[in-house]
This record gives sequence, C-alpha cells and structure tokens, in this order.
Amino acid sequence: MEATNGAGCAASAAAAASKRVQIEKAQNFMRQYRDPESRELKKLSANQFMDVWAHYDNDGNGYIEGTELDGFLREFVSSANATDISPEAVTDTMLGELKSCFMEAYDDNQDGKIDIRELAQLLPMEENFLLLFRFDNPLESSVEFMKIWREYDTDNSGYIEADELKNFLRDLLKEAKKINDVSEDKLIEYTDTMLQVFDANKDGRLQLSEMAKLLPVKENFLCRQVFKEGIEGAARLTKEDIEKVFSLYDRDNSGSIENEELKGFLKDLLELVKKDDYDAQDLKAFEETILRGVGYDKDGKISRKELTMILLTLAKMPPEDEQ
Repeated sequence: MEATNGAGCAASAAAAASKRVQIEKAQNFMRQYRDPESRELKKLSANQFMDVWAHYDNDGNGYIEGTELDGFLREFVSSANATDISPEAVTDTMLGELKSCFMEAYDDNQDGKIDIRELAQLLPMEENFLLLFRFDNPLESSVEFMKIWREYDTDNSGYIEADELKNFLRDLLKEAKKINDVSEDKLIEYTDTMLQVFDANKDGRLQLSEMAKLLPVKENFLCRQVFKEGIEGAARLTKEDIEKVFSLYDRDNSGSIENEELKGFLKDLLELVKKDDYDAQDLKAFEETILRGVGYDKDGKISRKELTMILLTLAKMPPEDEQ
C-alpha cells in the first residue's frame, strides 16, 4: 500500500514538474519564434510580427514601455537559452544592464520606450514586409508627404482607406522591384497588418497623423528648440533660420509657399499643437486660423514676410509646460 502511495506521489510530482515546465514555456511568448536547435530567431511573417507586438503592448497605447518592456526583455533573453529557464531567471541587475544596452541600440528617438518601428528593426522579418517601414528612405519633408497623401487619397475623403493603402503598399514594392515576389493575398495580409499597426483609433482607415507614422519625414524643422523657448526663442530667431525654413518648404523655388508646400508647412505646425492625433479636418481648420491670423493675400500662398510673422508668433508662444 505504501509503495503504491509512493509511486502515486512520484507520478504526481513528475506531472506537476512537467506542468510547471509547460507553463514556463507558455509564459515565454518569444520561445516559439526561435529555432529549437540554433536558438536564433526565425524570420517572422507580417501576422507573427503583429502577434508579438499585440502580446507585449498590453495596454494598446502604441508603445512597449515600463513593465511591458521589462517582460519583453526578460523573455527575449531567456528564450535564447537551450534549456527551459523561466524569464524570472533574468535578475533585476541583469535586466538593468540589458535595458541600458538595448535602448541605446534601438530607442532611436530616445524616449525611453519602444515603438513599432523600433521593434521592427530588432526582430527578423520577411524582407518584403520590412521594406514597407522605409527605414533607409524617410521623406525629405512634409511637402513630399502631402503630395503622396493627395495622390493616394483618391476619393478626397480625408482618409487613406484600406484599398488606397493597398495601392500605396503595392507601389512601394514596385519601387523596390519586389512586387513580383508578393502575391495578391500576401499584399492583402500586409495591408491588414499595417492597418492593425498604425490605425490607432481602430476605425479601419488611416487619418493624417496615423499615415505620418507609417511614412515619416527626416525632421520636422519646426520642432527645433528655438521654436520652443518662448520670448527668448523669438529673440534668437535669425534671418538665416527663417530663410532655411522658407527654402525647406518652397520646393519649386517660386518665391512663395503654396499648394502641397503650404499643406506640408501647416502639417508640421499642427504637429506642434496636436501631437499624435490630428486629421485632415484639423488641418483645414488650422489652415484657416493661421492664414487669417497673418492676414495673407487670399491667393493661397505665403510670402517670406508672412512666414516671418508666423514663425515669430510661434517662437513667442510659452513653452509647452506653461501653455
């Protein structure tokens, strides 16, 4: 009887131990994406990449940060081990050192958190899907962005809808001479994934600010410190600063800022005010307010003099934390 009980206890213990290992495996989400022999990460499909992002961005705010980032790093490191160790085996000291190195390498904008483009640089992905993030080819300015926006917002709805986004992605792959490698079903998968990634308000389409994250520019010149320092900033604003801004937006050297040049300038201005959430209607209302404020000559153009008035007004605004 005792032998039977002993065997039963041993079997229960073994089952419990096996269950613990299974739980640890299940808890380490990254383990499934590693090669069981080499422990290297396998190339992720668009859907798999989205699964990783959704798993670690627990609150759905568009960033992996705080405890989310800690959890990702623990699992990322422990999943590389050939034995089934728990993510908790990564000590707090190890985690601190790891986070410091990791953020230095991948946190491009140095905001202390990981956005989806930064994660895409870390994880190996299908080459064609990775091309859509345009890491090596950001736009020169928002003028180019607004030209692209006008080209693909074919129904002038003020949004890039799913079919318009698919056309945009198709043309990106054509530009990279990769379109023949991508089936229509794969293109639809890419489109759906990009919508999941960048459609922050989940309305099934991309508004202006969401498309701007998908298609970033090298720099919003108006975000420079001189425009954020209130009266002191206005005093330091030089003629050269104004001329640089004017030449940045006057892409055709016509001597005035108009059409997509004007839209691009106003988009950059709007980003200082609305940050990460604005649409085409916001841009239109902002255009009317700004241009009415400088009393422009109603021909849809901004001259150097009018630009100077806008930039001086912008520079004199109090810093963000005082507004």
